[in-house]
Amino acid sequence: MNRRWIHIALAALATTIAQAQTVTDSLFVADQPLRPAMSMFMASVGHASILDSYLSPIRYKGLNLELDYEHMQNTGFDPQRWARQLTLGVEYDNVDNRVGDNTMHALMVDAQWGMMRRWQVAHNKLQVLCGPMTQARGGIIYDAANSNNVVSAKVRWSIGAMAMAQWNTRLARRPIALRYQASLPVVGVFFSPDYDESFYEIYLGNRSNLVHMGWWGNRFDFTQLLTADWHLGGTILRLGYRGRFETSWVNHLSTKIFTHSLVIGIGGEFLSVKRK
Repeated sequence: MNRRWIHIALAALATTIAQAQTVTDSLFVADQPLRPAMSMFMASVGHASILDSYLSPIRYKGLNLELDYEHMQNTGFDPQRWARQLTLGVEYDNVDNRVGDNTMHALMVDAQWGMMRRWQVAHNKLQVLCGPMTQARGGIIYDAANSNNVVSAKVRWSIGAMAMAQWNTRLARRPIALRYQASLPVVGVFFSPDYDESFYEIYLGNRSNLVHMGWWGNRFDFTQLLTADWHLGGTILRLGYRGRFETSWVNHLSTKIFTHSLVIGIGGEFLSVKRK
Protein backbone atom coordinates (compact mmCIF):
# COMPACT_ATOMS: atom_id res chain seq x y z
CA MET A 1 0.00 0.00 0.00
CA ASN A 2 2.81 2.38 0.84
CA ARG A 3 4.49 1.65 -2.49
CA ARG A 4 1.27 2.55 -4.30
CA TRP A 5 1.11 5.99 -2.66
CA ILE A 6 4.80 6.56 -3.40
CA HIS A 7 4.20 5.83 -7.10
CA ILE A 8 1.21 8.18 -7.16
CA ALA A 9 3.26 10.95 -5.51
CA LEU A 10 6.13 10.52 -7.96
CA ALA A 11 3.74 10.60 -10.95
CA ALA A 12 2.11 13.79 -9.63
CA LEU A 13 5.54 15.38 -9.13
CA ALA A 14 6.61 14.50 -12.70
CA THR A 15 3.39 15.97 -14.12
CA THR A 16 3.92 19.20 -12.15
CA ILE A 17 7.51 19.53 -13.41
CA ALA A 18 6.40 18.96 -17.03
CA GLN A 19 3.67 21.59 -16.74
CA ALA A 20 6.11 24.06 -15.21
CA GLN A 21 8.56 23.42 -18.06
CA THR A 22 5.79 24.05 -20.61
CA VAL A 23 4.91 27.37 -18.97
CA THR A 24 8.59 28.37 -18.88
CA ASP A 25 9.02 27.53 -22.59
CA SER A 26 5.91 29.55 -23.44
CA LEU A 27 7.24 32.56 -21.56
CA PHE A 28 10.60 32.20 -23.33
CA VAL A 29 8.94 32.21 -26.76
CA ALA A 30 6.80 35.19 -25.75
CA ASP A 31 9.94 37.12 -24.84
CA GLN A 32 11.36 36.43 -28.31
CA PRO A 33 8.64 37.06 -30.94
CA LEU A 34 8.81 35.12 -34.17
CA ARG A 35 10.39 37.09 -37.03
CA PRO A 36 9.39 35.57 -40.38
CA ALA A 37 11.54 36.66 -43.32
CA MET A 38 10.11 37.36 -46.75
CA SER A 39 12.28 36.54 -49.77
CA MET A 40 11.24 37.48 -53.30
CA PHE A 41 12.83 36.86 -56.71
CA MET A 42 11.69 39.27 -59.42
CA ALA A 43 12.04 39.67 -63.19
CA SER A 44 11.20 42.91 -64.97
CA VAL A 45 10.73 43.90 -68.60
CA GLY A 46 9.92 47.34 -69.92
CA HIS A 47 11.07 50.52 -71.63
CA ALA A 48 14.36 52.41 -71.20
CA SER A 49 15.35 55.93 -72.23
CA ILE A 50 19.04 56.92 -71.99
CA LEU A 51 20.73 60.26 -72.60
CA ASP A 52 24.46 60.31 -71.80
CA SER A 53 26.19 63.33 -73.29
CA TYR A 54 29.61 61.78 -72.61
CA LEU A 55 28.83 59.30 -75.40
CA SER A 56 26.22 61.11 -77.48
CA PRO A 57 23.95 64.18 -77.32
CA ILE A 58 21.11 62.06 -78.73
CA ARG A 59 18.58 60.22 -76.58
CA TYR A 60 18.41 56.44 -77.08
CA LYS A 61 15.30 54.35 -76.40
CA GLY A 62 14.62 50.63 -76.22
CA LEU A 63 14.33 47.54 -74.03
CA ASN A 64 14.88 47.30 -70.28
CA LEU A 65 15.44 43.95 -68.51
CA GLU A 66 16.11 43.44 -64.79
CA LEU A 67 16.52 40.65 -62.24
CA ASP A 68 16.15 41.44 -58.51
CA TYR A 69 16.16 39.78 -55.12
CA GLU A 70 14.43 41.24 -52.05
CA HIS A 71 14.81 40.13 -48.42
CA MET A 72 12.71 41.77 -45.72
CA GLN A 73 12.46 40.92 -42.00
CA ASN A 74 11.60 42.55 -38.69
CA THR A 75 14.63 43.57 -36.66
CA GLY A 76 15.78 41.61 -33.63
CA PHE A 77 16.03 44.59 -31.26
CA ASP A 78 12.42 45.82 -31.78
CA PRO A 79 10.49 43.47 -34.12
CA GLN A 80 7.13 45.12 -33.49
CA ARG A 81 8.18 48.55 -34.77
CA TRP A 82 11.27 48.19 -36.97
CA ALA A 83 11.99 46.23 -40.17
CA ARG A 84 15.01 45.97 -42.45
CA GLN A 85 15.14 45.38 -46.19
CA LEU A 86 17.91 44.29 -48.57
CA THR A 87 17.54 44.39 -52.36
CA LEU A 88 20.06 43.24 -54.97
CA GLY A 89 19.64 43.65 -58.71
CA VAL A 90 21.23 43.52 -62.14
CA GLU A 91 19.83 45.53 -65.06
CA TYR A 92 20.41 45.47 -68.83
CA ASP A 93 19.26 48.04 -71.40
CA ASN A 94 19.36 47.67 -75.18
CA VAL A 95 18.55 51.05 -76.74
CA ASP A 96 18.65 52.54 -80.27
CA ASN A 97 18.91 56.08 -81.56
CA ARG A 98 16.05 57.86 -83.30
CA VAL A 99 16.83 56.64 -86.82
CA GLY A 100 17.74 53.13 -85.68
CA ASP A 101 21.24 52.95 -87.14
CA ASN A 102 23.13 52.64 -83.83
CA THR A 103 22.65 50.70 -80.58
CA MET A 104 23.92 51.28 -77.05
CA HIS A 105 24.09 48.68 -74.30
CA ALA A 106 23.91 49.43 -70.57
CA LEU A 107 24.66 47.03 -67.73
CA MET A 108 24.12 48.10 -64.11
CA VAL A 109 24.27 46.36 -60.73
CA ASP A 110 22.53 47.67 -57.64
CA ALA A 111 22.52 47.01 -53.87
CA GLN A 112 20.30 48.81 -51.38
CA TRP A 113 19.82 48.34 -47.64
CA GLY A 114 17.38 50.20 -45.42
CA MET A 115 15.78 50.16 -41.98
CA MET A 116 12.23 51.44 -41.49
CA ARG A 117 10.01 52.35 -38.56
CA ARG A 118 6.52 50.80 -38.77
CA TRP A 119 3.13 52.31 -37.85
CA GLN A 120 -0.08 50.26 -37.86
CA VAL A 121 -3.26 52.15 -38.79
CA ALA A 122 -6.82 51.40 -39.94
CA HIS A 123 -7.23 48.43 -37.57
CA ASN A 124 -3.83 47.05 -38.64
CA LYS A 125 -4.91 46.71 -42.28
CA LEU A 126 -2.59 49.52 -43.33
CA GLN A 127 1.11 49.66 -42.51
CA VAL A 128 3.20 52.79 -43.04
CA LEU A 129 6.99 52.51 -42.86
CA CYS A 130 9.83 54.97 -43.38
CA GLY A 131 13.48 55.28 -42.46
CA PRO A 132 17.06 55.69 -43.68
CA MET A 133 18.67 53.72 -46.48
CA THR A 134 21.99 53.42 -48.30
CA GLN A 135 22.54 52.44 -51.91
CA ALA A 136 25.50 51.49 -54.13
CA ARG A 137 24.98 51.41 -57.89
CA GLY A 138 27.42 51.03 -60.76
CA GLY A 139 27.93 49.83 -64.30
CA ILE A 140 28.74 50.89 -67.84
CA ILE A 141 27.04 52.24 -70.96
CA TYR A 142 28.66 50.92 -74.15
CA ASP A 143 28.56 52.56 -77.60
CA ALA A 144 30.78 50.83 -80.15
CA ALA A 145 30.22 53.56 -82.77
CA ASN A 146 31.65 56.35 -80.61
CA SER A 147 34.92 57.60 -82.10
CA ASN A 148 36.49 58.96 -78.88
CA ASN A 149 35.26 56.76 -76.02
CA VAL A 150 33.15 53.66 -76.33
CA VAL A 151 32.32 53.29 -72.61
CA SER A 152 30.77 55.59 -70.02
CA ALA A 153 31.32 54.37 -66.46
CA LYS A 154 28.61 54.98 -63.84
CA VAL A 155 29.46 54.53 -60.16
CA ARG A 156 27.73 56.11 -57.18
CA TRP A 157 27.13 55.59 -53.47
CA SER A 158 24.48 57.49 -51.57
CA ILE A 159 22.44 57.66 -48.40
CA GLY A 160 18.87 58.83 -48.25
CA ALA A 161 15.35 57.92 -47.21
CA MET A 162 12.85 55.22 -48.12
CA ALA A 163 9.15 54.87 -47.39
CA MET A 164 6.53 52.18 -47.81
CA ALA A 165 2.74 51.86 -47.47
CA GLN A 166 1.08 48.43 -47.47
CA TRP A 167 -2.65 47.63 -47.46
CA ASN A 168 -3.60 44.10 -46.42
CA THR A 169 -6.85 42.70 -47.83
CA ARG A 170 -8.13 39.49 -49.48
CA LEU A 171 -8.65 38.29 -53.05
CA ALA A 172 -10.53 35.04 -53.76
CA ARG A 173 -10.36 34.30 -50.00
CA ARG A 174 -6.59 34.57 -50.08
CA PRO A 175 -4.51 37.33 -48.43
CA ILE A 176 -3.17 39.96 -50.79
CA ALA A 177 -0.90 42.88 -49.90
CA LEU A 178 -0.94 46.04 -52.01
CA ARG A 179 2.33 47.91 -51.51
CA TYR A 180 3.92 51.14 -52.69
CA GLN A 181 7.60 51.81 -52.00
CA ALA A 182 9.80 54.79 -52.85
CA SER A 183 13.57 55.31 -52.42
CA LEU A 184 15.13 58.76 -52.56
CA PRO A 185 18.93 59.24 -52.29
CA VAL A 186 19.84 62.56 -50.67
CA VAL A 187 23.64 62.87 -50.52
CA GLY A 188 26.59 60.77 -51.63
CA VAL A 189 29.53 60.56 -54.01
CA PHE A 190 29.71 59.64 -57.69
CA PHE A 191 32.22 59.31 -60.52
CA SER A 192 32.29 61.53 -63.60
CA PRO A 193 35.15 62.49 -65.95
CA ASP A 194 35.52 65.92 -67.48
CA TYR A 195 33.84 66.80 -70.74
CA ASP A 196 35.65 65.06 -73.64
CA GLU A 197 38.21 63.50 -71.24
CA SER A 198 39.10 60.00 -72.39
CA PHE A 199 39.77 57.06 -70.11
CA TYR A 200 43.20 56.83 -71.68
CA GLU A 201 43.99 60.28 -70.27
CA ILE A 202 42.79 59.08 -66.87
CA TYR A 203 45.04 56.04 -67.21
CA LEU A 204 48.01 58.32 -67.95
CA GLY A 205 47.47 60.17 -64.67
CA ASN A 206 44.90 62.90 -65.24
CA ARG A 207 42.73 61.89 -62.25
CA SER A 208 41.69 65.27 -60.87
CA ASN A 209 38.00 66.20 -60.56
CA LEU A 210 36.73 62.65 -61.05
CA VAL A 211 34.87 62.11 -57.76
CA HIS A 212 32.06 64.50 -56.90
CA MET A 213 29.78 65.00 -53.94
CA GLY A 214 26.25 64.19 -55.03
CA TRP A 215 23.28 66.22 -53.86
CA TRP A 216 20.08 67.53 -55.40
CA GLY A 217 22.04 70.40 -56.96
CA ASN A 218 23.92 68.08 -59.33
CA ARG A 219 22.24 64.70 -59.01
CA PHE A 220 18.69 63.45 -58.50
CA ASP A 221 17.65 59.80 -58.37
CA PHE A 222 14.29 58.30 -57.52
CA THR A 223 12.93 54.75 -57.60
CA GLN A 224 9.34 53.67 -57.02
CA LEU A 225 7.78 50.20 -56.88
CA LEU A 226 4.05 49.40 -56.86
CA THR A 227 3.22 45.72 -56.26
CA ALA A 228 0.45 43.29 -55.39
CA ASP A 229 1.59 40.22 -53.39
CA TRP A 230 -0.90 37.35 -53.50
CA HIS A 231 -0.37 34.73 -50.77
CA LEU A 232 -1.14 31.17 -51.92
CA GLY A 233 -0.27 29.02 -48.94
CA GLY A 234 3.51 29.16 -48.53
CA THR A 235 4.02 30.81 -51.92
CA ILE A 236 3.75 34.51 -52.75
CA LEU A 237 3.08 35.68 -56.31
CA ARG A 238 3.96 39.29 -57.16
CA LEU A 239 2.80 41.55 -59.98
CA GLY A 240 3.77 45.20 -60.17
CA TYR A 241 5.36 48.24 -61.78
CA ARG A 242 8.80 49.80 -61.30
CA GLY A 243 9.89 53.28 -62.30
CA ARG A 244 13.48 54.47 -61.99
CA PHE A 245 14.82 57.97 -62.68
CA GLU A 246 18.56 58.78 -62.66
CA THR A 247 19.89 62.21 -63.54
CA SER A 248 23.19 64.04 -63.09
CA TRP A 249 24.79 67.22 -64.43
CA VAL A 250 28.45 67.93 -63.68
CA ASN A 251 31.60 68.84 -65.66
CA HIS A 252 29.35 70.02 -68.53
CA LEU A 253 28.02 66.45 -68.84
CA SER A 254 24.37 65.46 -68.53
CA THR A 255 22.93 62.03 -67.83
CA LYS A 256 19.21 61.18 -67.89
CA ILE A 257 18.16 57.54 -67.53
CA PHE A 258 14.46 56.68 -67.23
CA THR A 259 13.01 53.15 -67.06
CA HIS A 260 9.44 51.86 -66.73
CA SER A 261 8.92 48.12 -66.35
CA LEU A 262 6.45 45.37 -65.51
CA VAL A 263 7.50 43.28 -62.50
CA ILE A 264 6.70 39.60 -61.96
CA GLY A 265 7.97 37.78 -58.89
CA ILE A 266 7.73 34.63 -56.80
CA GLY A 267 8.75 34.15 -53.19
CA GLY A 268 7.69 33.11 -49.75
CA GLU A 269 8.08 33.53 -46.00
CA PHE A 270 10.26 31.39 -43.77
CA LEU A 271 11.41 31.17 -40.14
CA SER A 272 14.93 30.69 -38.86
CA VAL A 273 14.69 28.42 -35.79
CA LYS A 274 17.59 27.81 -33.40
CA ARG A 275 18.14 24.20 -32.33
CA LYS A 276 18.10 25.08 -28.65
